[in-house]
Formats: sequence, C-alpha cells, structure tokens
Amino acid sequence: MLTKAELQRLRALREKRNREAVGLFVVEGEKVVAELLAAAFPFVEIFATAEWIPPAEAASSLQRMRLTRITAAEMERASHFPTPSTVLAVGRISRAAFEPQVLQQGLTLALDGVQDAGNVGTLLRIADWFGMERVLMSSDCADLFHQKVINASMGSFARVAVHSVDLAAVLREHSHLSAATPVLGCDLTGDDVHSLPRIRDAIVVVGSEGRGLSPAVGAYVTRRVTIPRFGRAESLNAAVAAAIVCDNLRRRRV
Repeated sequence: MLTKAELQRLRALREKRNREAVGLFVVEGEKVVAELLAAAFPFVEIFATAEWIPPAEAASSLQRMRLTRITAAEMERASHFPTPSTVLAVGRISRAAFEPQVLQQGLTLALDGVQDAGNVGTLLRIADWFGMERVLMSSDCADLFHQKVINASMGSFARVAVHSVDLAAVLREHSHLSAATPVLGCDLTGDDVHSLPRIRDAIVVVGSEGRGLSPAVGAYVTRRVTIPRFGRAESLNAAVAAAIVCDNLRRRRV
C-alpha cells in the first residue's frame, strides 16, 4: 500500500527540479523496466500491481531492491502517464565524470539542443545500436532523466555512456587537443555523407529539427554532412538523419 507521503514523492518526480533536488527519477512501463532490470540497473525501489510478473532473468537483481505491491487504483494516482502501467520503478540519478581527451578515440554522438524527449531517447537507442562509445548532450537538450527519454531509449539509457556538458566549450577544448578527429555536423547544406573518406574516430553532431546546429557549436564543426535527397520532403527527423550518418561511419570505418 502507498502512503500519502510516498504518493506525493512519486508524483513530484514528474518535474525536473524535484528530480534534481532528491537525486531520483521514475521509470514506468513493463518493457522498459524489464530492459533495465536485464541490464542490471540498480533501481532503488519498485512499485507494482499484482498483474506485474517480474522477468525471470531479473530474479537476482530484485533481491537487492525494495518491491512494494500496490493496487491498480494506487498505480493510477502515482503514474506519470494517462494510461498507467503495472510497474513503476525509482532510480538514482548519477552522472559519470567526463574528460574531453576521450573524444580523440572512438565514435561520439553529440546532441546540440535536441529538446524533443522522444528524439533524445531514440538517439540513445541509435548510439547503442551502432556501438558509439559515448553520447554528449548539451545543457539545452531534453532532460536525460525525463520519463519519455528513458522510455524511448528502450533500455539503451543504461547501456550507453551519456554525458551532459557545455557542448561548445567541450568542442572548443577538443579543437585544441586534436585536429585529427573530425567533428561532423549534420546539415542540409553539407557534403554528401557517402563521399566521406574512411574514418576511425569522429564526433557526429546532431542539432534540433527546428534550429539545426547552434552557432556556438557550429563554429567547431570541421565538416558539415548531409544525406542526399531524392524526393520533396523538406527535412529528415533528427534521429533518422543521425542513424543514416552513423551507419555510413560504421560501414566505412578504418
């Protein structure tokens, strides 16, 4: 059973300022909770109705967590969604330290002001799919711990190294550290991505759909790339464009 205090605490985590204040966030939904449990994500506690059946592979993980069974009515009041799920988990916010010199090696996906939470989550899945070593998120991106970001990532949230940074400052420092690792900016006016030479290490920067690359970040892009258009669509979704660019880099990697 949920106490009044627990209910208020769970509902408060809908807001970023409250999440940051207590260092906790919520994950809701059978599939995404199962994905994160399978990735051994260390949830603090889990609230579930009688209908929720824990995945078999999560048995050992669940032994280390507090599991509280609640009624469907209680879940409806605690849920962050119009249609409540059968399970809601609480995780602790943690942020890994970041050192700019790591950008000299491997493939990095950088998000410049991507404010749509669904797009951010999908971009994390793309980074996971293509084995990107890390993801950088500018401070004006959608909050990494937003429910929609986590759900759209489908478990990739726990498998990808994500760093929230001052992206322009990081790229400025990178430009002083290494001229060998290119910074590729996705831009409609760029060069055909299929014409890129073979590359081992690179940073791929994706801007918001409405604004594109910000001037502060664009100043440190060493080459702008685009995907050839054969039809009449005005543009591609940011996540779709990123996936195509990442695919080309992977297939042509040295």
